[in-house]
Amino acid sequence: MSKRLVVYVISDSIGETAEQVIKAAISQFDCSNCEIRRFPYISEEEQIKEIFQEAIHEKNCMIIFTMVIPSLRKMLTETAKKHQIHVVDIMSPILESLQDILKEEPKNEPGLIRKLDEKYFKKVEAIEFAVKYDDGKDPRGLKKADIVLIGVSRTSKTPLSMYLAHKNIKVANVPLVPEVPVPEELFEISPKKIIGLTTNPIKLNEIRQERLKALGLRNEANYASMERILEELDYAEGLMKKIGCPIIDVSTKAVEESANIILEIMKQNGNWKL
Repeated sequence: MSKRLVVYVISDSIGETAEQVIKAAISQFDCSNCEIRRFPYISEEEQIKEIFQEAIHEKNCMIIFTMVIPSLRKMLTETAKKHQIHVVDIMSPILESLQDILKEEPKNEPGLIRKLDEKYFKKVEAIEFAVKYDDGKDPRGLKKADIVLIGVSRTSKTPLSMYLAHKNIKVANVPLVPEVPVPEELFEISPKKIIGLTTNPIKLNEIRQERLKALGLRNEANYASMERILEELDYAEGLMKKIGCPIIDVSTKAVEESANIILEIMKQNGNWKL
């Protein structure tokens, strides 16, 4: 029968990393009588003292911890040695090696990985939003969006939506077609949240001609005729002026350049912060 062992996992974050490490180590032994007690979000010396008040009564125990605040790491190590309790500091050797290689001081701020995870999931959410509310699929998304892009076909609405989504911005876009009424929601949101996209008719004609070729269609289609393009652009310009939104000419701009202009407009309007 194996000895009873109690492992105290202490962390200033969730403590999952330390717990997985100790579980991996324990698996190398025939330790069937082992208990892991996890103490997450420890940030004060009093909390550590309370844990030791419990630990000192265990016959066989050890402490494994992931803490980034130097004073708490020091206290944990010294208190464990004082009570002759085995202690393992997971973070210190890694932090010291990184500090030596990178030649900079660590931030020593608990929970930074959670902030990184939150940022990642916000980006995923924004990308899913852009896909869901692309090309006017669901007008309900207009009120939920951080920004709404409007413009005729082939004015980079979708590429811009995806580019901005990677900056955690929720973007919906609406195609403007003279024969199709725009959703009422477009007039129910602030013009400051709407960006109109326009382009040079000659440039748009070239783009649409290439689009037709890619689809295996004839160039004579009304979609790419100059008369139709001028009609669409005229309609779009009138609608944008009616709404009172900023208008960006994307004729000679890369997606990144247009996106930066949109971000600047959003910052000026208080719709986005770095």
